[in-house]
Amino acid sequence: MSVLQAVDLTKTYVGGDGGLITVLEGVNLSVERGEMIAVVGASGAGKSTLLHLLGALDAPTRGHVLLDGVRLDGRDDDELSALRNRKVGFVFQFHHLLREFSALENVAMPLRIAGAGEAKANARAKELLERVGMGPRMLHRPGELSGGEQQRAAVARALAADPAVLLADEPSGNLDHSNGELLHDLFVGLARDFGIAMVVVTHNRALAARADRVLLLEAAALSDADVREVVT
Repeated sequence: MSVLQAVDLTKTYVGGDGGLITVLEGVNLSVERGEMIAVVGASGAGKSTLLHLLGALDAPTRGHVLLDGVRLDGRDDDELSALRNRKVGFVFQFHHLLREFSALENVAMPLRIAGAGEAKANARAKELLERVGMGPRMLHRPGELSGGEQQRAAVARALAADPAVLLADEPSGNLDHSNGELLHDLFVGLARDFGIAMVVVTHNRALAARADRVLLLEAAALSDADVREVVT
């Protein structure tokens, strides 16, 4: 059974002249547990919009999303927020770590907000930080970490609640080649080891090449792609 599924997903906006702008048109997508899918395409093609719809950050104009067997349409903001917190992890190009807290505290924070005790949250955060190679640096604050270390801490934070789905938007876009390769290795391992369904939006040819499938978003629709079509 697919962990994440989009059915006839369409998103339109009203432009400044009152006309409709179609960003996505009839997108169908299915992601299995342990599968990593790369979504590629030109800037402005709607890749980030697709992630927002898949992660219940926005609602489609038509169609629906099923997240771990649960349809997202027809649910109020509180229900969607609860589903996001339990089922979805997000990783963005910029880490968005809270600078006044250590890496350990940043990763533990989603669990503390969800009601977990300090000891349990910290134990989970420590486990994840060690998994992403941040064990020796977990007590450092973001300002004391390199860009690659900050992004790995952000990945650990996204996994804190043991989500069914991980959505990443240009996760290595702000990293140098060496740190980007470390992050790519990490993503592949996480999809396999955690059995998580992963959708990664990227312009990076190397990262797309590591995915189980590459999908090209153009003309507001998704289609299978050869990684050689990726534009870096």
